[in-house]
Amino acid sequence: MDLQTKIPLKRQPYNQIDYDSKVLFLGSCFSENIGQKFDYYKLQSVINPFGILFQPLAIENLITRAINQSYYEKNELLKVQDRWVCLDVHSRLDRSSEDDLLNLLNHHIDKTGQQLRTSSHIVITLGTSWVYRFIETDEVVANCHKIPQKKFLKELLKVEEIEESLHSMVSLIKSVNKEVSVLFTISPIRHIKDGIIENNQSKSHLISAIHNVVDPRHKLHYFPAYEIMMDELRDYRFYKEDMIHPSQLAIDYIWEKFKPVWFTDEGLSMIESIGKIQAKLSHKPFNSDSVEHKKFLAQLELDINNIRKKYPYLSF
Repeated sequence: MDLQTKIPLKRQPYNQIDYDSKVLFLGSCFSENIGQKFDYYKLQSVINPFGILFQPLAIENLITRAINQSYYEKNELLKVQDRWVCLDVHSRLDRSSEDDLLNLLNHHIDKTGQQLRTSSHIVITLGTSWVYRFIETDEVVANCHKIPQKKFLKELLKVEEIEESLHSMVSLIKSVNKEVSVLFTISPIRHIKDGIIENNQSKSHLISAIHNVVDPRHKLHYFPAYEIMMDELRDYRFYKEDMIHPSQLAIDYIWEKFKPVWFTDEGLSMIESIGKIQAKLSHKPFNSDSVEHKKFLAQLELDINNIRKKYPYLSF
């Protein structure tokens, strides 16, 4: 008896990911969940240089600035309580010094621009269609940084606006990196603060817009992380205690679905080998001076060196 609604997945026939690939993750915190898997298995990846970005206009803005090398200036920063902030980026970039924030932002402009030009794959994860417009500047922001809500207007992006934003992202990226594969996903994290009905409306706008843009012939793809969570994992035991974010079990499950679709056979083999090494590295011996443990360490060093012969850039 099958007690799940399975999402049909097909192996990506070309432009798969391996240990020579360079992958840039942008977007919702779910992109960080999968990006952390890449980091754990020592794949070449960069995860959200500007922090978590939930909505498409925020991602488009930073892609535009990075490609055009449009550096930030002090008049684009705000002081909120004792911290300097930029409304275009996540609060984890906030700094106590105005100069420190400015230097950090412009460092990431350069870093992201370089990644956009050299990545083999870019994964863009959208979380919501709801945006906040800062009344003082009449501009849509990426993060409100705990500024009073009365200073913002809340708006729902139309499908056409999201589609236009996605086309703009792709056009910009392809203008500097013609061969890159762009993989869109939708975060399964539910934005309950917007309301249950409003969250569903928001996700539906994202889904419609993305599927109007996806075109495998032009290396524009979609991976159904949202659908896997909503249908295959239709149970609250796959959520964290807040009943909003996917649990580690759910993240692991979606990762296991992602791997056979997007990785080459060689990539899958390497993931398995590095997973074994990572498990050994976290091993805590009962007696670190024992002969058995010394043999264990010698074999571990041999395993690592064998992998480094093929991929010398890997560090453990």
